[in-house]
Amino acid sequence: MSIAEQPALSADLATVGHWIAGRAEEDATRFAPVYDPATGEVARRVALAEAADVDRAVVAARTAFADWSQASLAKRSGVLFRFRELLAAGADEVARTVTAEHGKTLDDARGEVQRGLEVVEFACGIAHLMKGEASEQISTRVDSTSYRQPLGVVAGITPFNFPSMVPMWMFPIAIACGNAFVLKPSEKDPSASLILARLLAEAGLPDGVFSVVQGDKVAVDALLTHPEVDAVSFVGSTPIAKHVYETATAHGKRAQALGGAKNHAVVLPDANLDVAADAIASAAFGSAGQRCMAISAVVTVGDEAGDALSAAVVERARALTVGPGAADGSEMGPVISPEARERVAAYAGRGADEGATLALDGRELVVAGHEGGFFVGPTVLDHVTPAMDVYKDEVFGPLLVILRAASFEDALALVNANPYGNGAAIFTADGGAAREFRSRVTAGMVGINVPIPVPMAYFSFGGWKNSLFGDLHVHGREGVLFYTRGKVVTERWPERAHGVDYGFPTQT
Repeated sequence: MSIAEQPALSADLATVGHWIAGRAEEDATRFAPVYDPATGEVARRVALAEAADVDRAVVAARTAFADWSQASLAKRSGVLFRFRELLAAGADEVARTVTAEHGKTLDDARGEVQRGLEVVEFACGIAHLMKGEASEQISTRVDSTSYRQPLGVVAGITPFNFPSMVPMWMFPIAIACGNAFVLKPSEKDPSASLILARLLAEAGLPDGVFSVVQGDKVAVDALLTHPEVDAVSFVGSTPIAKHVYETATAHGKRAQALGGAKNHAVVLPDANLDVAADAIASAAFGSAGQRCMAISAVVTVGDEAGDALSAAVVERARALTVGPGAADGSEMGPVISPEARERVAAYAGRGADEGATLALDGRELVVAGHEGGFFVGPTVLDHVTPAMDVYKDEVFGPLLVILRAASFEDALALVNANPYGNGAAIFTADGGAAREFRSRVTAGMVGINVPIPVPMAYFSFGGWKNSLFGDLHVHGREGVLFYTRGKVVTERWPERAHGVDYGFPTQT
């Protein structure tokens, strides 16, 4: 939908605004609609920041950094412990807000909040994570010690598909390390960010250490070029990730930009068919396929195995209950916008035109009572080839493509030839094949009979190739390294002379 086609936004609509220097702000000169994807109606409006708004948030962050960076590790972890308890108690409020604006089912939204909580819990251990190293006597009477220190003001630019989890991949660790953080969430589902800001304030985080600026490209570019922003974390599509990385680094900032994906699942003939089909259907259509770790391409080895798997996945996908995310029994909700729905439909049609078999067509799905919602049903294209656009491009919706390979080597070569390298999985009962795949596949996260190999918070998340710009992944140990910089101190003290007065009390 173009700007000209967007509905007029009444001032009577609830406004989702910014959080700057410890308080909510709703004033703005520009606004964008926030939809309820289940009905297609405008539910509220979101303020769009100007460069001046970004500057106020960054200035507040720089001011707060001076004291926060000197706060004890115990104080920082104490704030995060309290935030963890408040978030756990308010998890359902966050989840329902995510469902209302994103469309995913409540179960998916609750799972998202839980995964974010795990990063908060990891960050609570910052006193251990910030430990340096020391060596005594590196030369005669010379010792050396290393430290990790915070960067300053860091920014996070996050996508619509996980409006609570992805910000929590970033800010708990950044704040625990002593930085001040400015979040620019997606304008499509902005409200969860304000709940997180409020809970951080209730937990005792000083004003200015965490701010939220809502907005579009204006806010993004202001953060990427602001001289007082020291680092930028980003998650989104590959073209935007490349722009973010190149712009941020050109302006002297540290940057990590996670891009798109075309995650593959290779299914060998010896795999348990039911297990593989269950896992693939869930991984392809959960959250309406709007996950950067969703399985969007399956490569079967052998035509017989391919036919059987295709039929099994279609059977499971056809049985999924599609409906409003908040409704009991819904297993898949709508996509985020009418543009997303049209994109899925267009790729399904294009794939069929290019010669793929449309094994399951979800384009005409209508949910009774929600005819205006942004619904598209699970869609499966079989007999896809690597030359087809539906395979080459990231569709980001409930569309699964199935390709055939003659051998394990052919399947592995196909996966490795893809320009994306976020995640890859293999389904097999052969330990040797699994080990070979694990070792040779060019992806940052690998699953063995696990369709979505998202690591726990104490490991790091990130891909290879066009799925990542930068050298450090998010959360885990690499997250701590990204939000800090190293300092090494080398020291020598003169040898003490005998008879020195140490100031101890004596009796004469």
